[in-house]
Amino acid sequence: MLKRASIFLALIGIGVATLLVLKLMKPLPTPVPLVEPSRAPYADSIGARGIVEAVDENVIVAPLISGLITDIYVKVGDSVKKGDPLFRQDTRDAAAKVATQKAQVALLEAKVHEAEVMLADRKDSFDRIEKLREKAVVSEDDRLRKYYLMRSAETALGTARADLELGKAQLDQAEVVLDLLTVRASRDGEILRQNMHNGEYASVSPSDPNTPSLLLGETQRLQLRADVDEDSASRVHAGAPAVAYIKGMRSDPIPLRFVRIEPYITVKKSLTGDSTERVDTRVLQVIYQFDKSKVPVYVGQQMDVFIDGAPPGRNAPLEKTNPVIVLPQSANP
Repeated sequence: MLKRASIFLALIGIGVATLLVLKLMKPLPTPVPLVEPSRAPYADSIGARGIVEAVDENVIVAPLISGLITDIYVKVGDSVKKGDPLFRQDTRDAAAKVATQKAQVALLEAKVHEAEVMLADRKDSFDRIEKLREKAVVSEDDRLRKYYLMRSAETALGTARADLELGKAQLDQAEVVLDLLTVRASRDGEILRQNMHNGEYASVSPSDPNTPSLLLGETQRLQLRADVDEDSASRVHAGAPAVAYIKGMRSDPIPLRFVRIEPYITVKKSLTGDSTERVDTRVLQVIYQFDKSKVPVYVGQQMDVFIDGAPPGRNAPLEKTNPVIVLPQSANP
């Protein structure tokens, strides 16, 4: 009896395992995306990933000289004019050097005045002995001695004047260094990012992203820098129609106006964060301008870009009744 029960339980287990295996072998239904991807408006579309930036491109304002940051005059969102002070570094050492050079210039000016008096005195002596020499009152040796003393005074005056010019140049250099410690806006714009604090030591290292800096850009006019993978670069034509969608949205397309194609294919720097994205991809950068839409767009925002890849003269928009979904080619598996 026990033997029959064991066989019966084993058969039940085999049946349950078989049903479980058959169930797991069935293909899972295609998941419905949370957000429908952007739809390409062209039959032959080239997908790209774009980054919004200022028309004149964003400017990273960093310290020109290593030093301690003592004052910050702006904050994120402030509008500045060309020449407005943005921040200042510790000026005590530079100010002391300026004061030292001013004192040195004053001393050199006094030496020049002294040399001028000396030259005038020896020139007067030489003129008087010249008159006496004409009357044969003094010897030729006395005349030559006065002459060489006068020439020596002329040389001393020239040296003093040269030292004064050098001192003034060093004073100008010290004043330039002092002025550079107050960093000013290179053009009109808006402070887009602030990465510095009072009391922070700023070193000059442009390649370090952690270097204290400000990001300055003009937000009144925006442009889009589209990265097209190099394998699609040959399909891009100057002046080709293009549209953009805010990343993750399928509505409110933004028409783009072609500006230029950057002629150098560069290493991709704008990463999307996708796990399948290759970081060794090289891209062709195409610049577009666009008008502000009803949907807010911000500098640094990523957008999905679709460029008409049809040859010039054959640009035909895709019919709305049969949309084709094309994902941007910024992520290559």
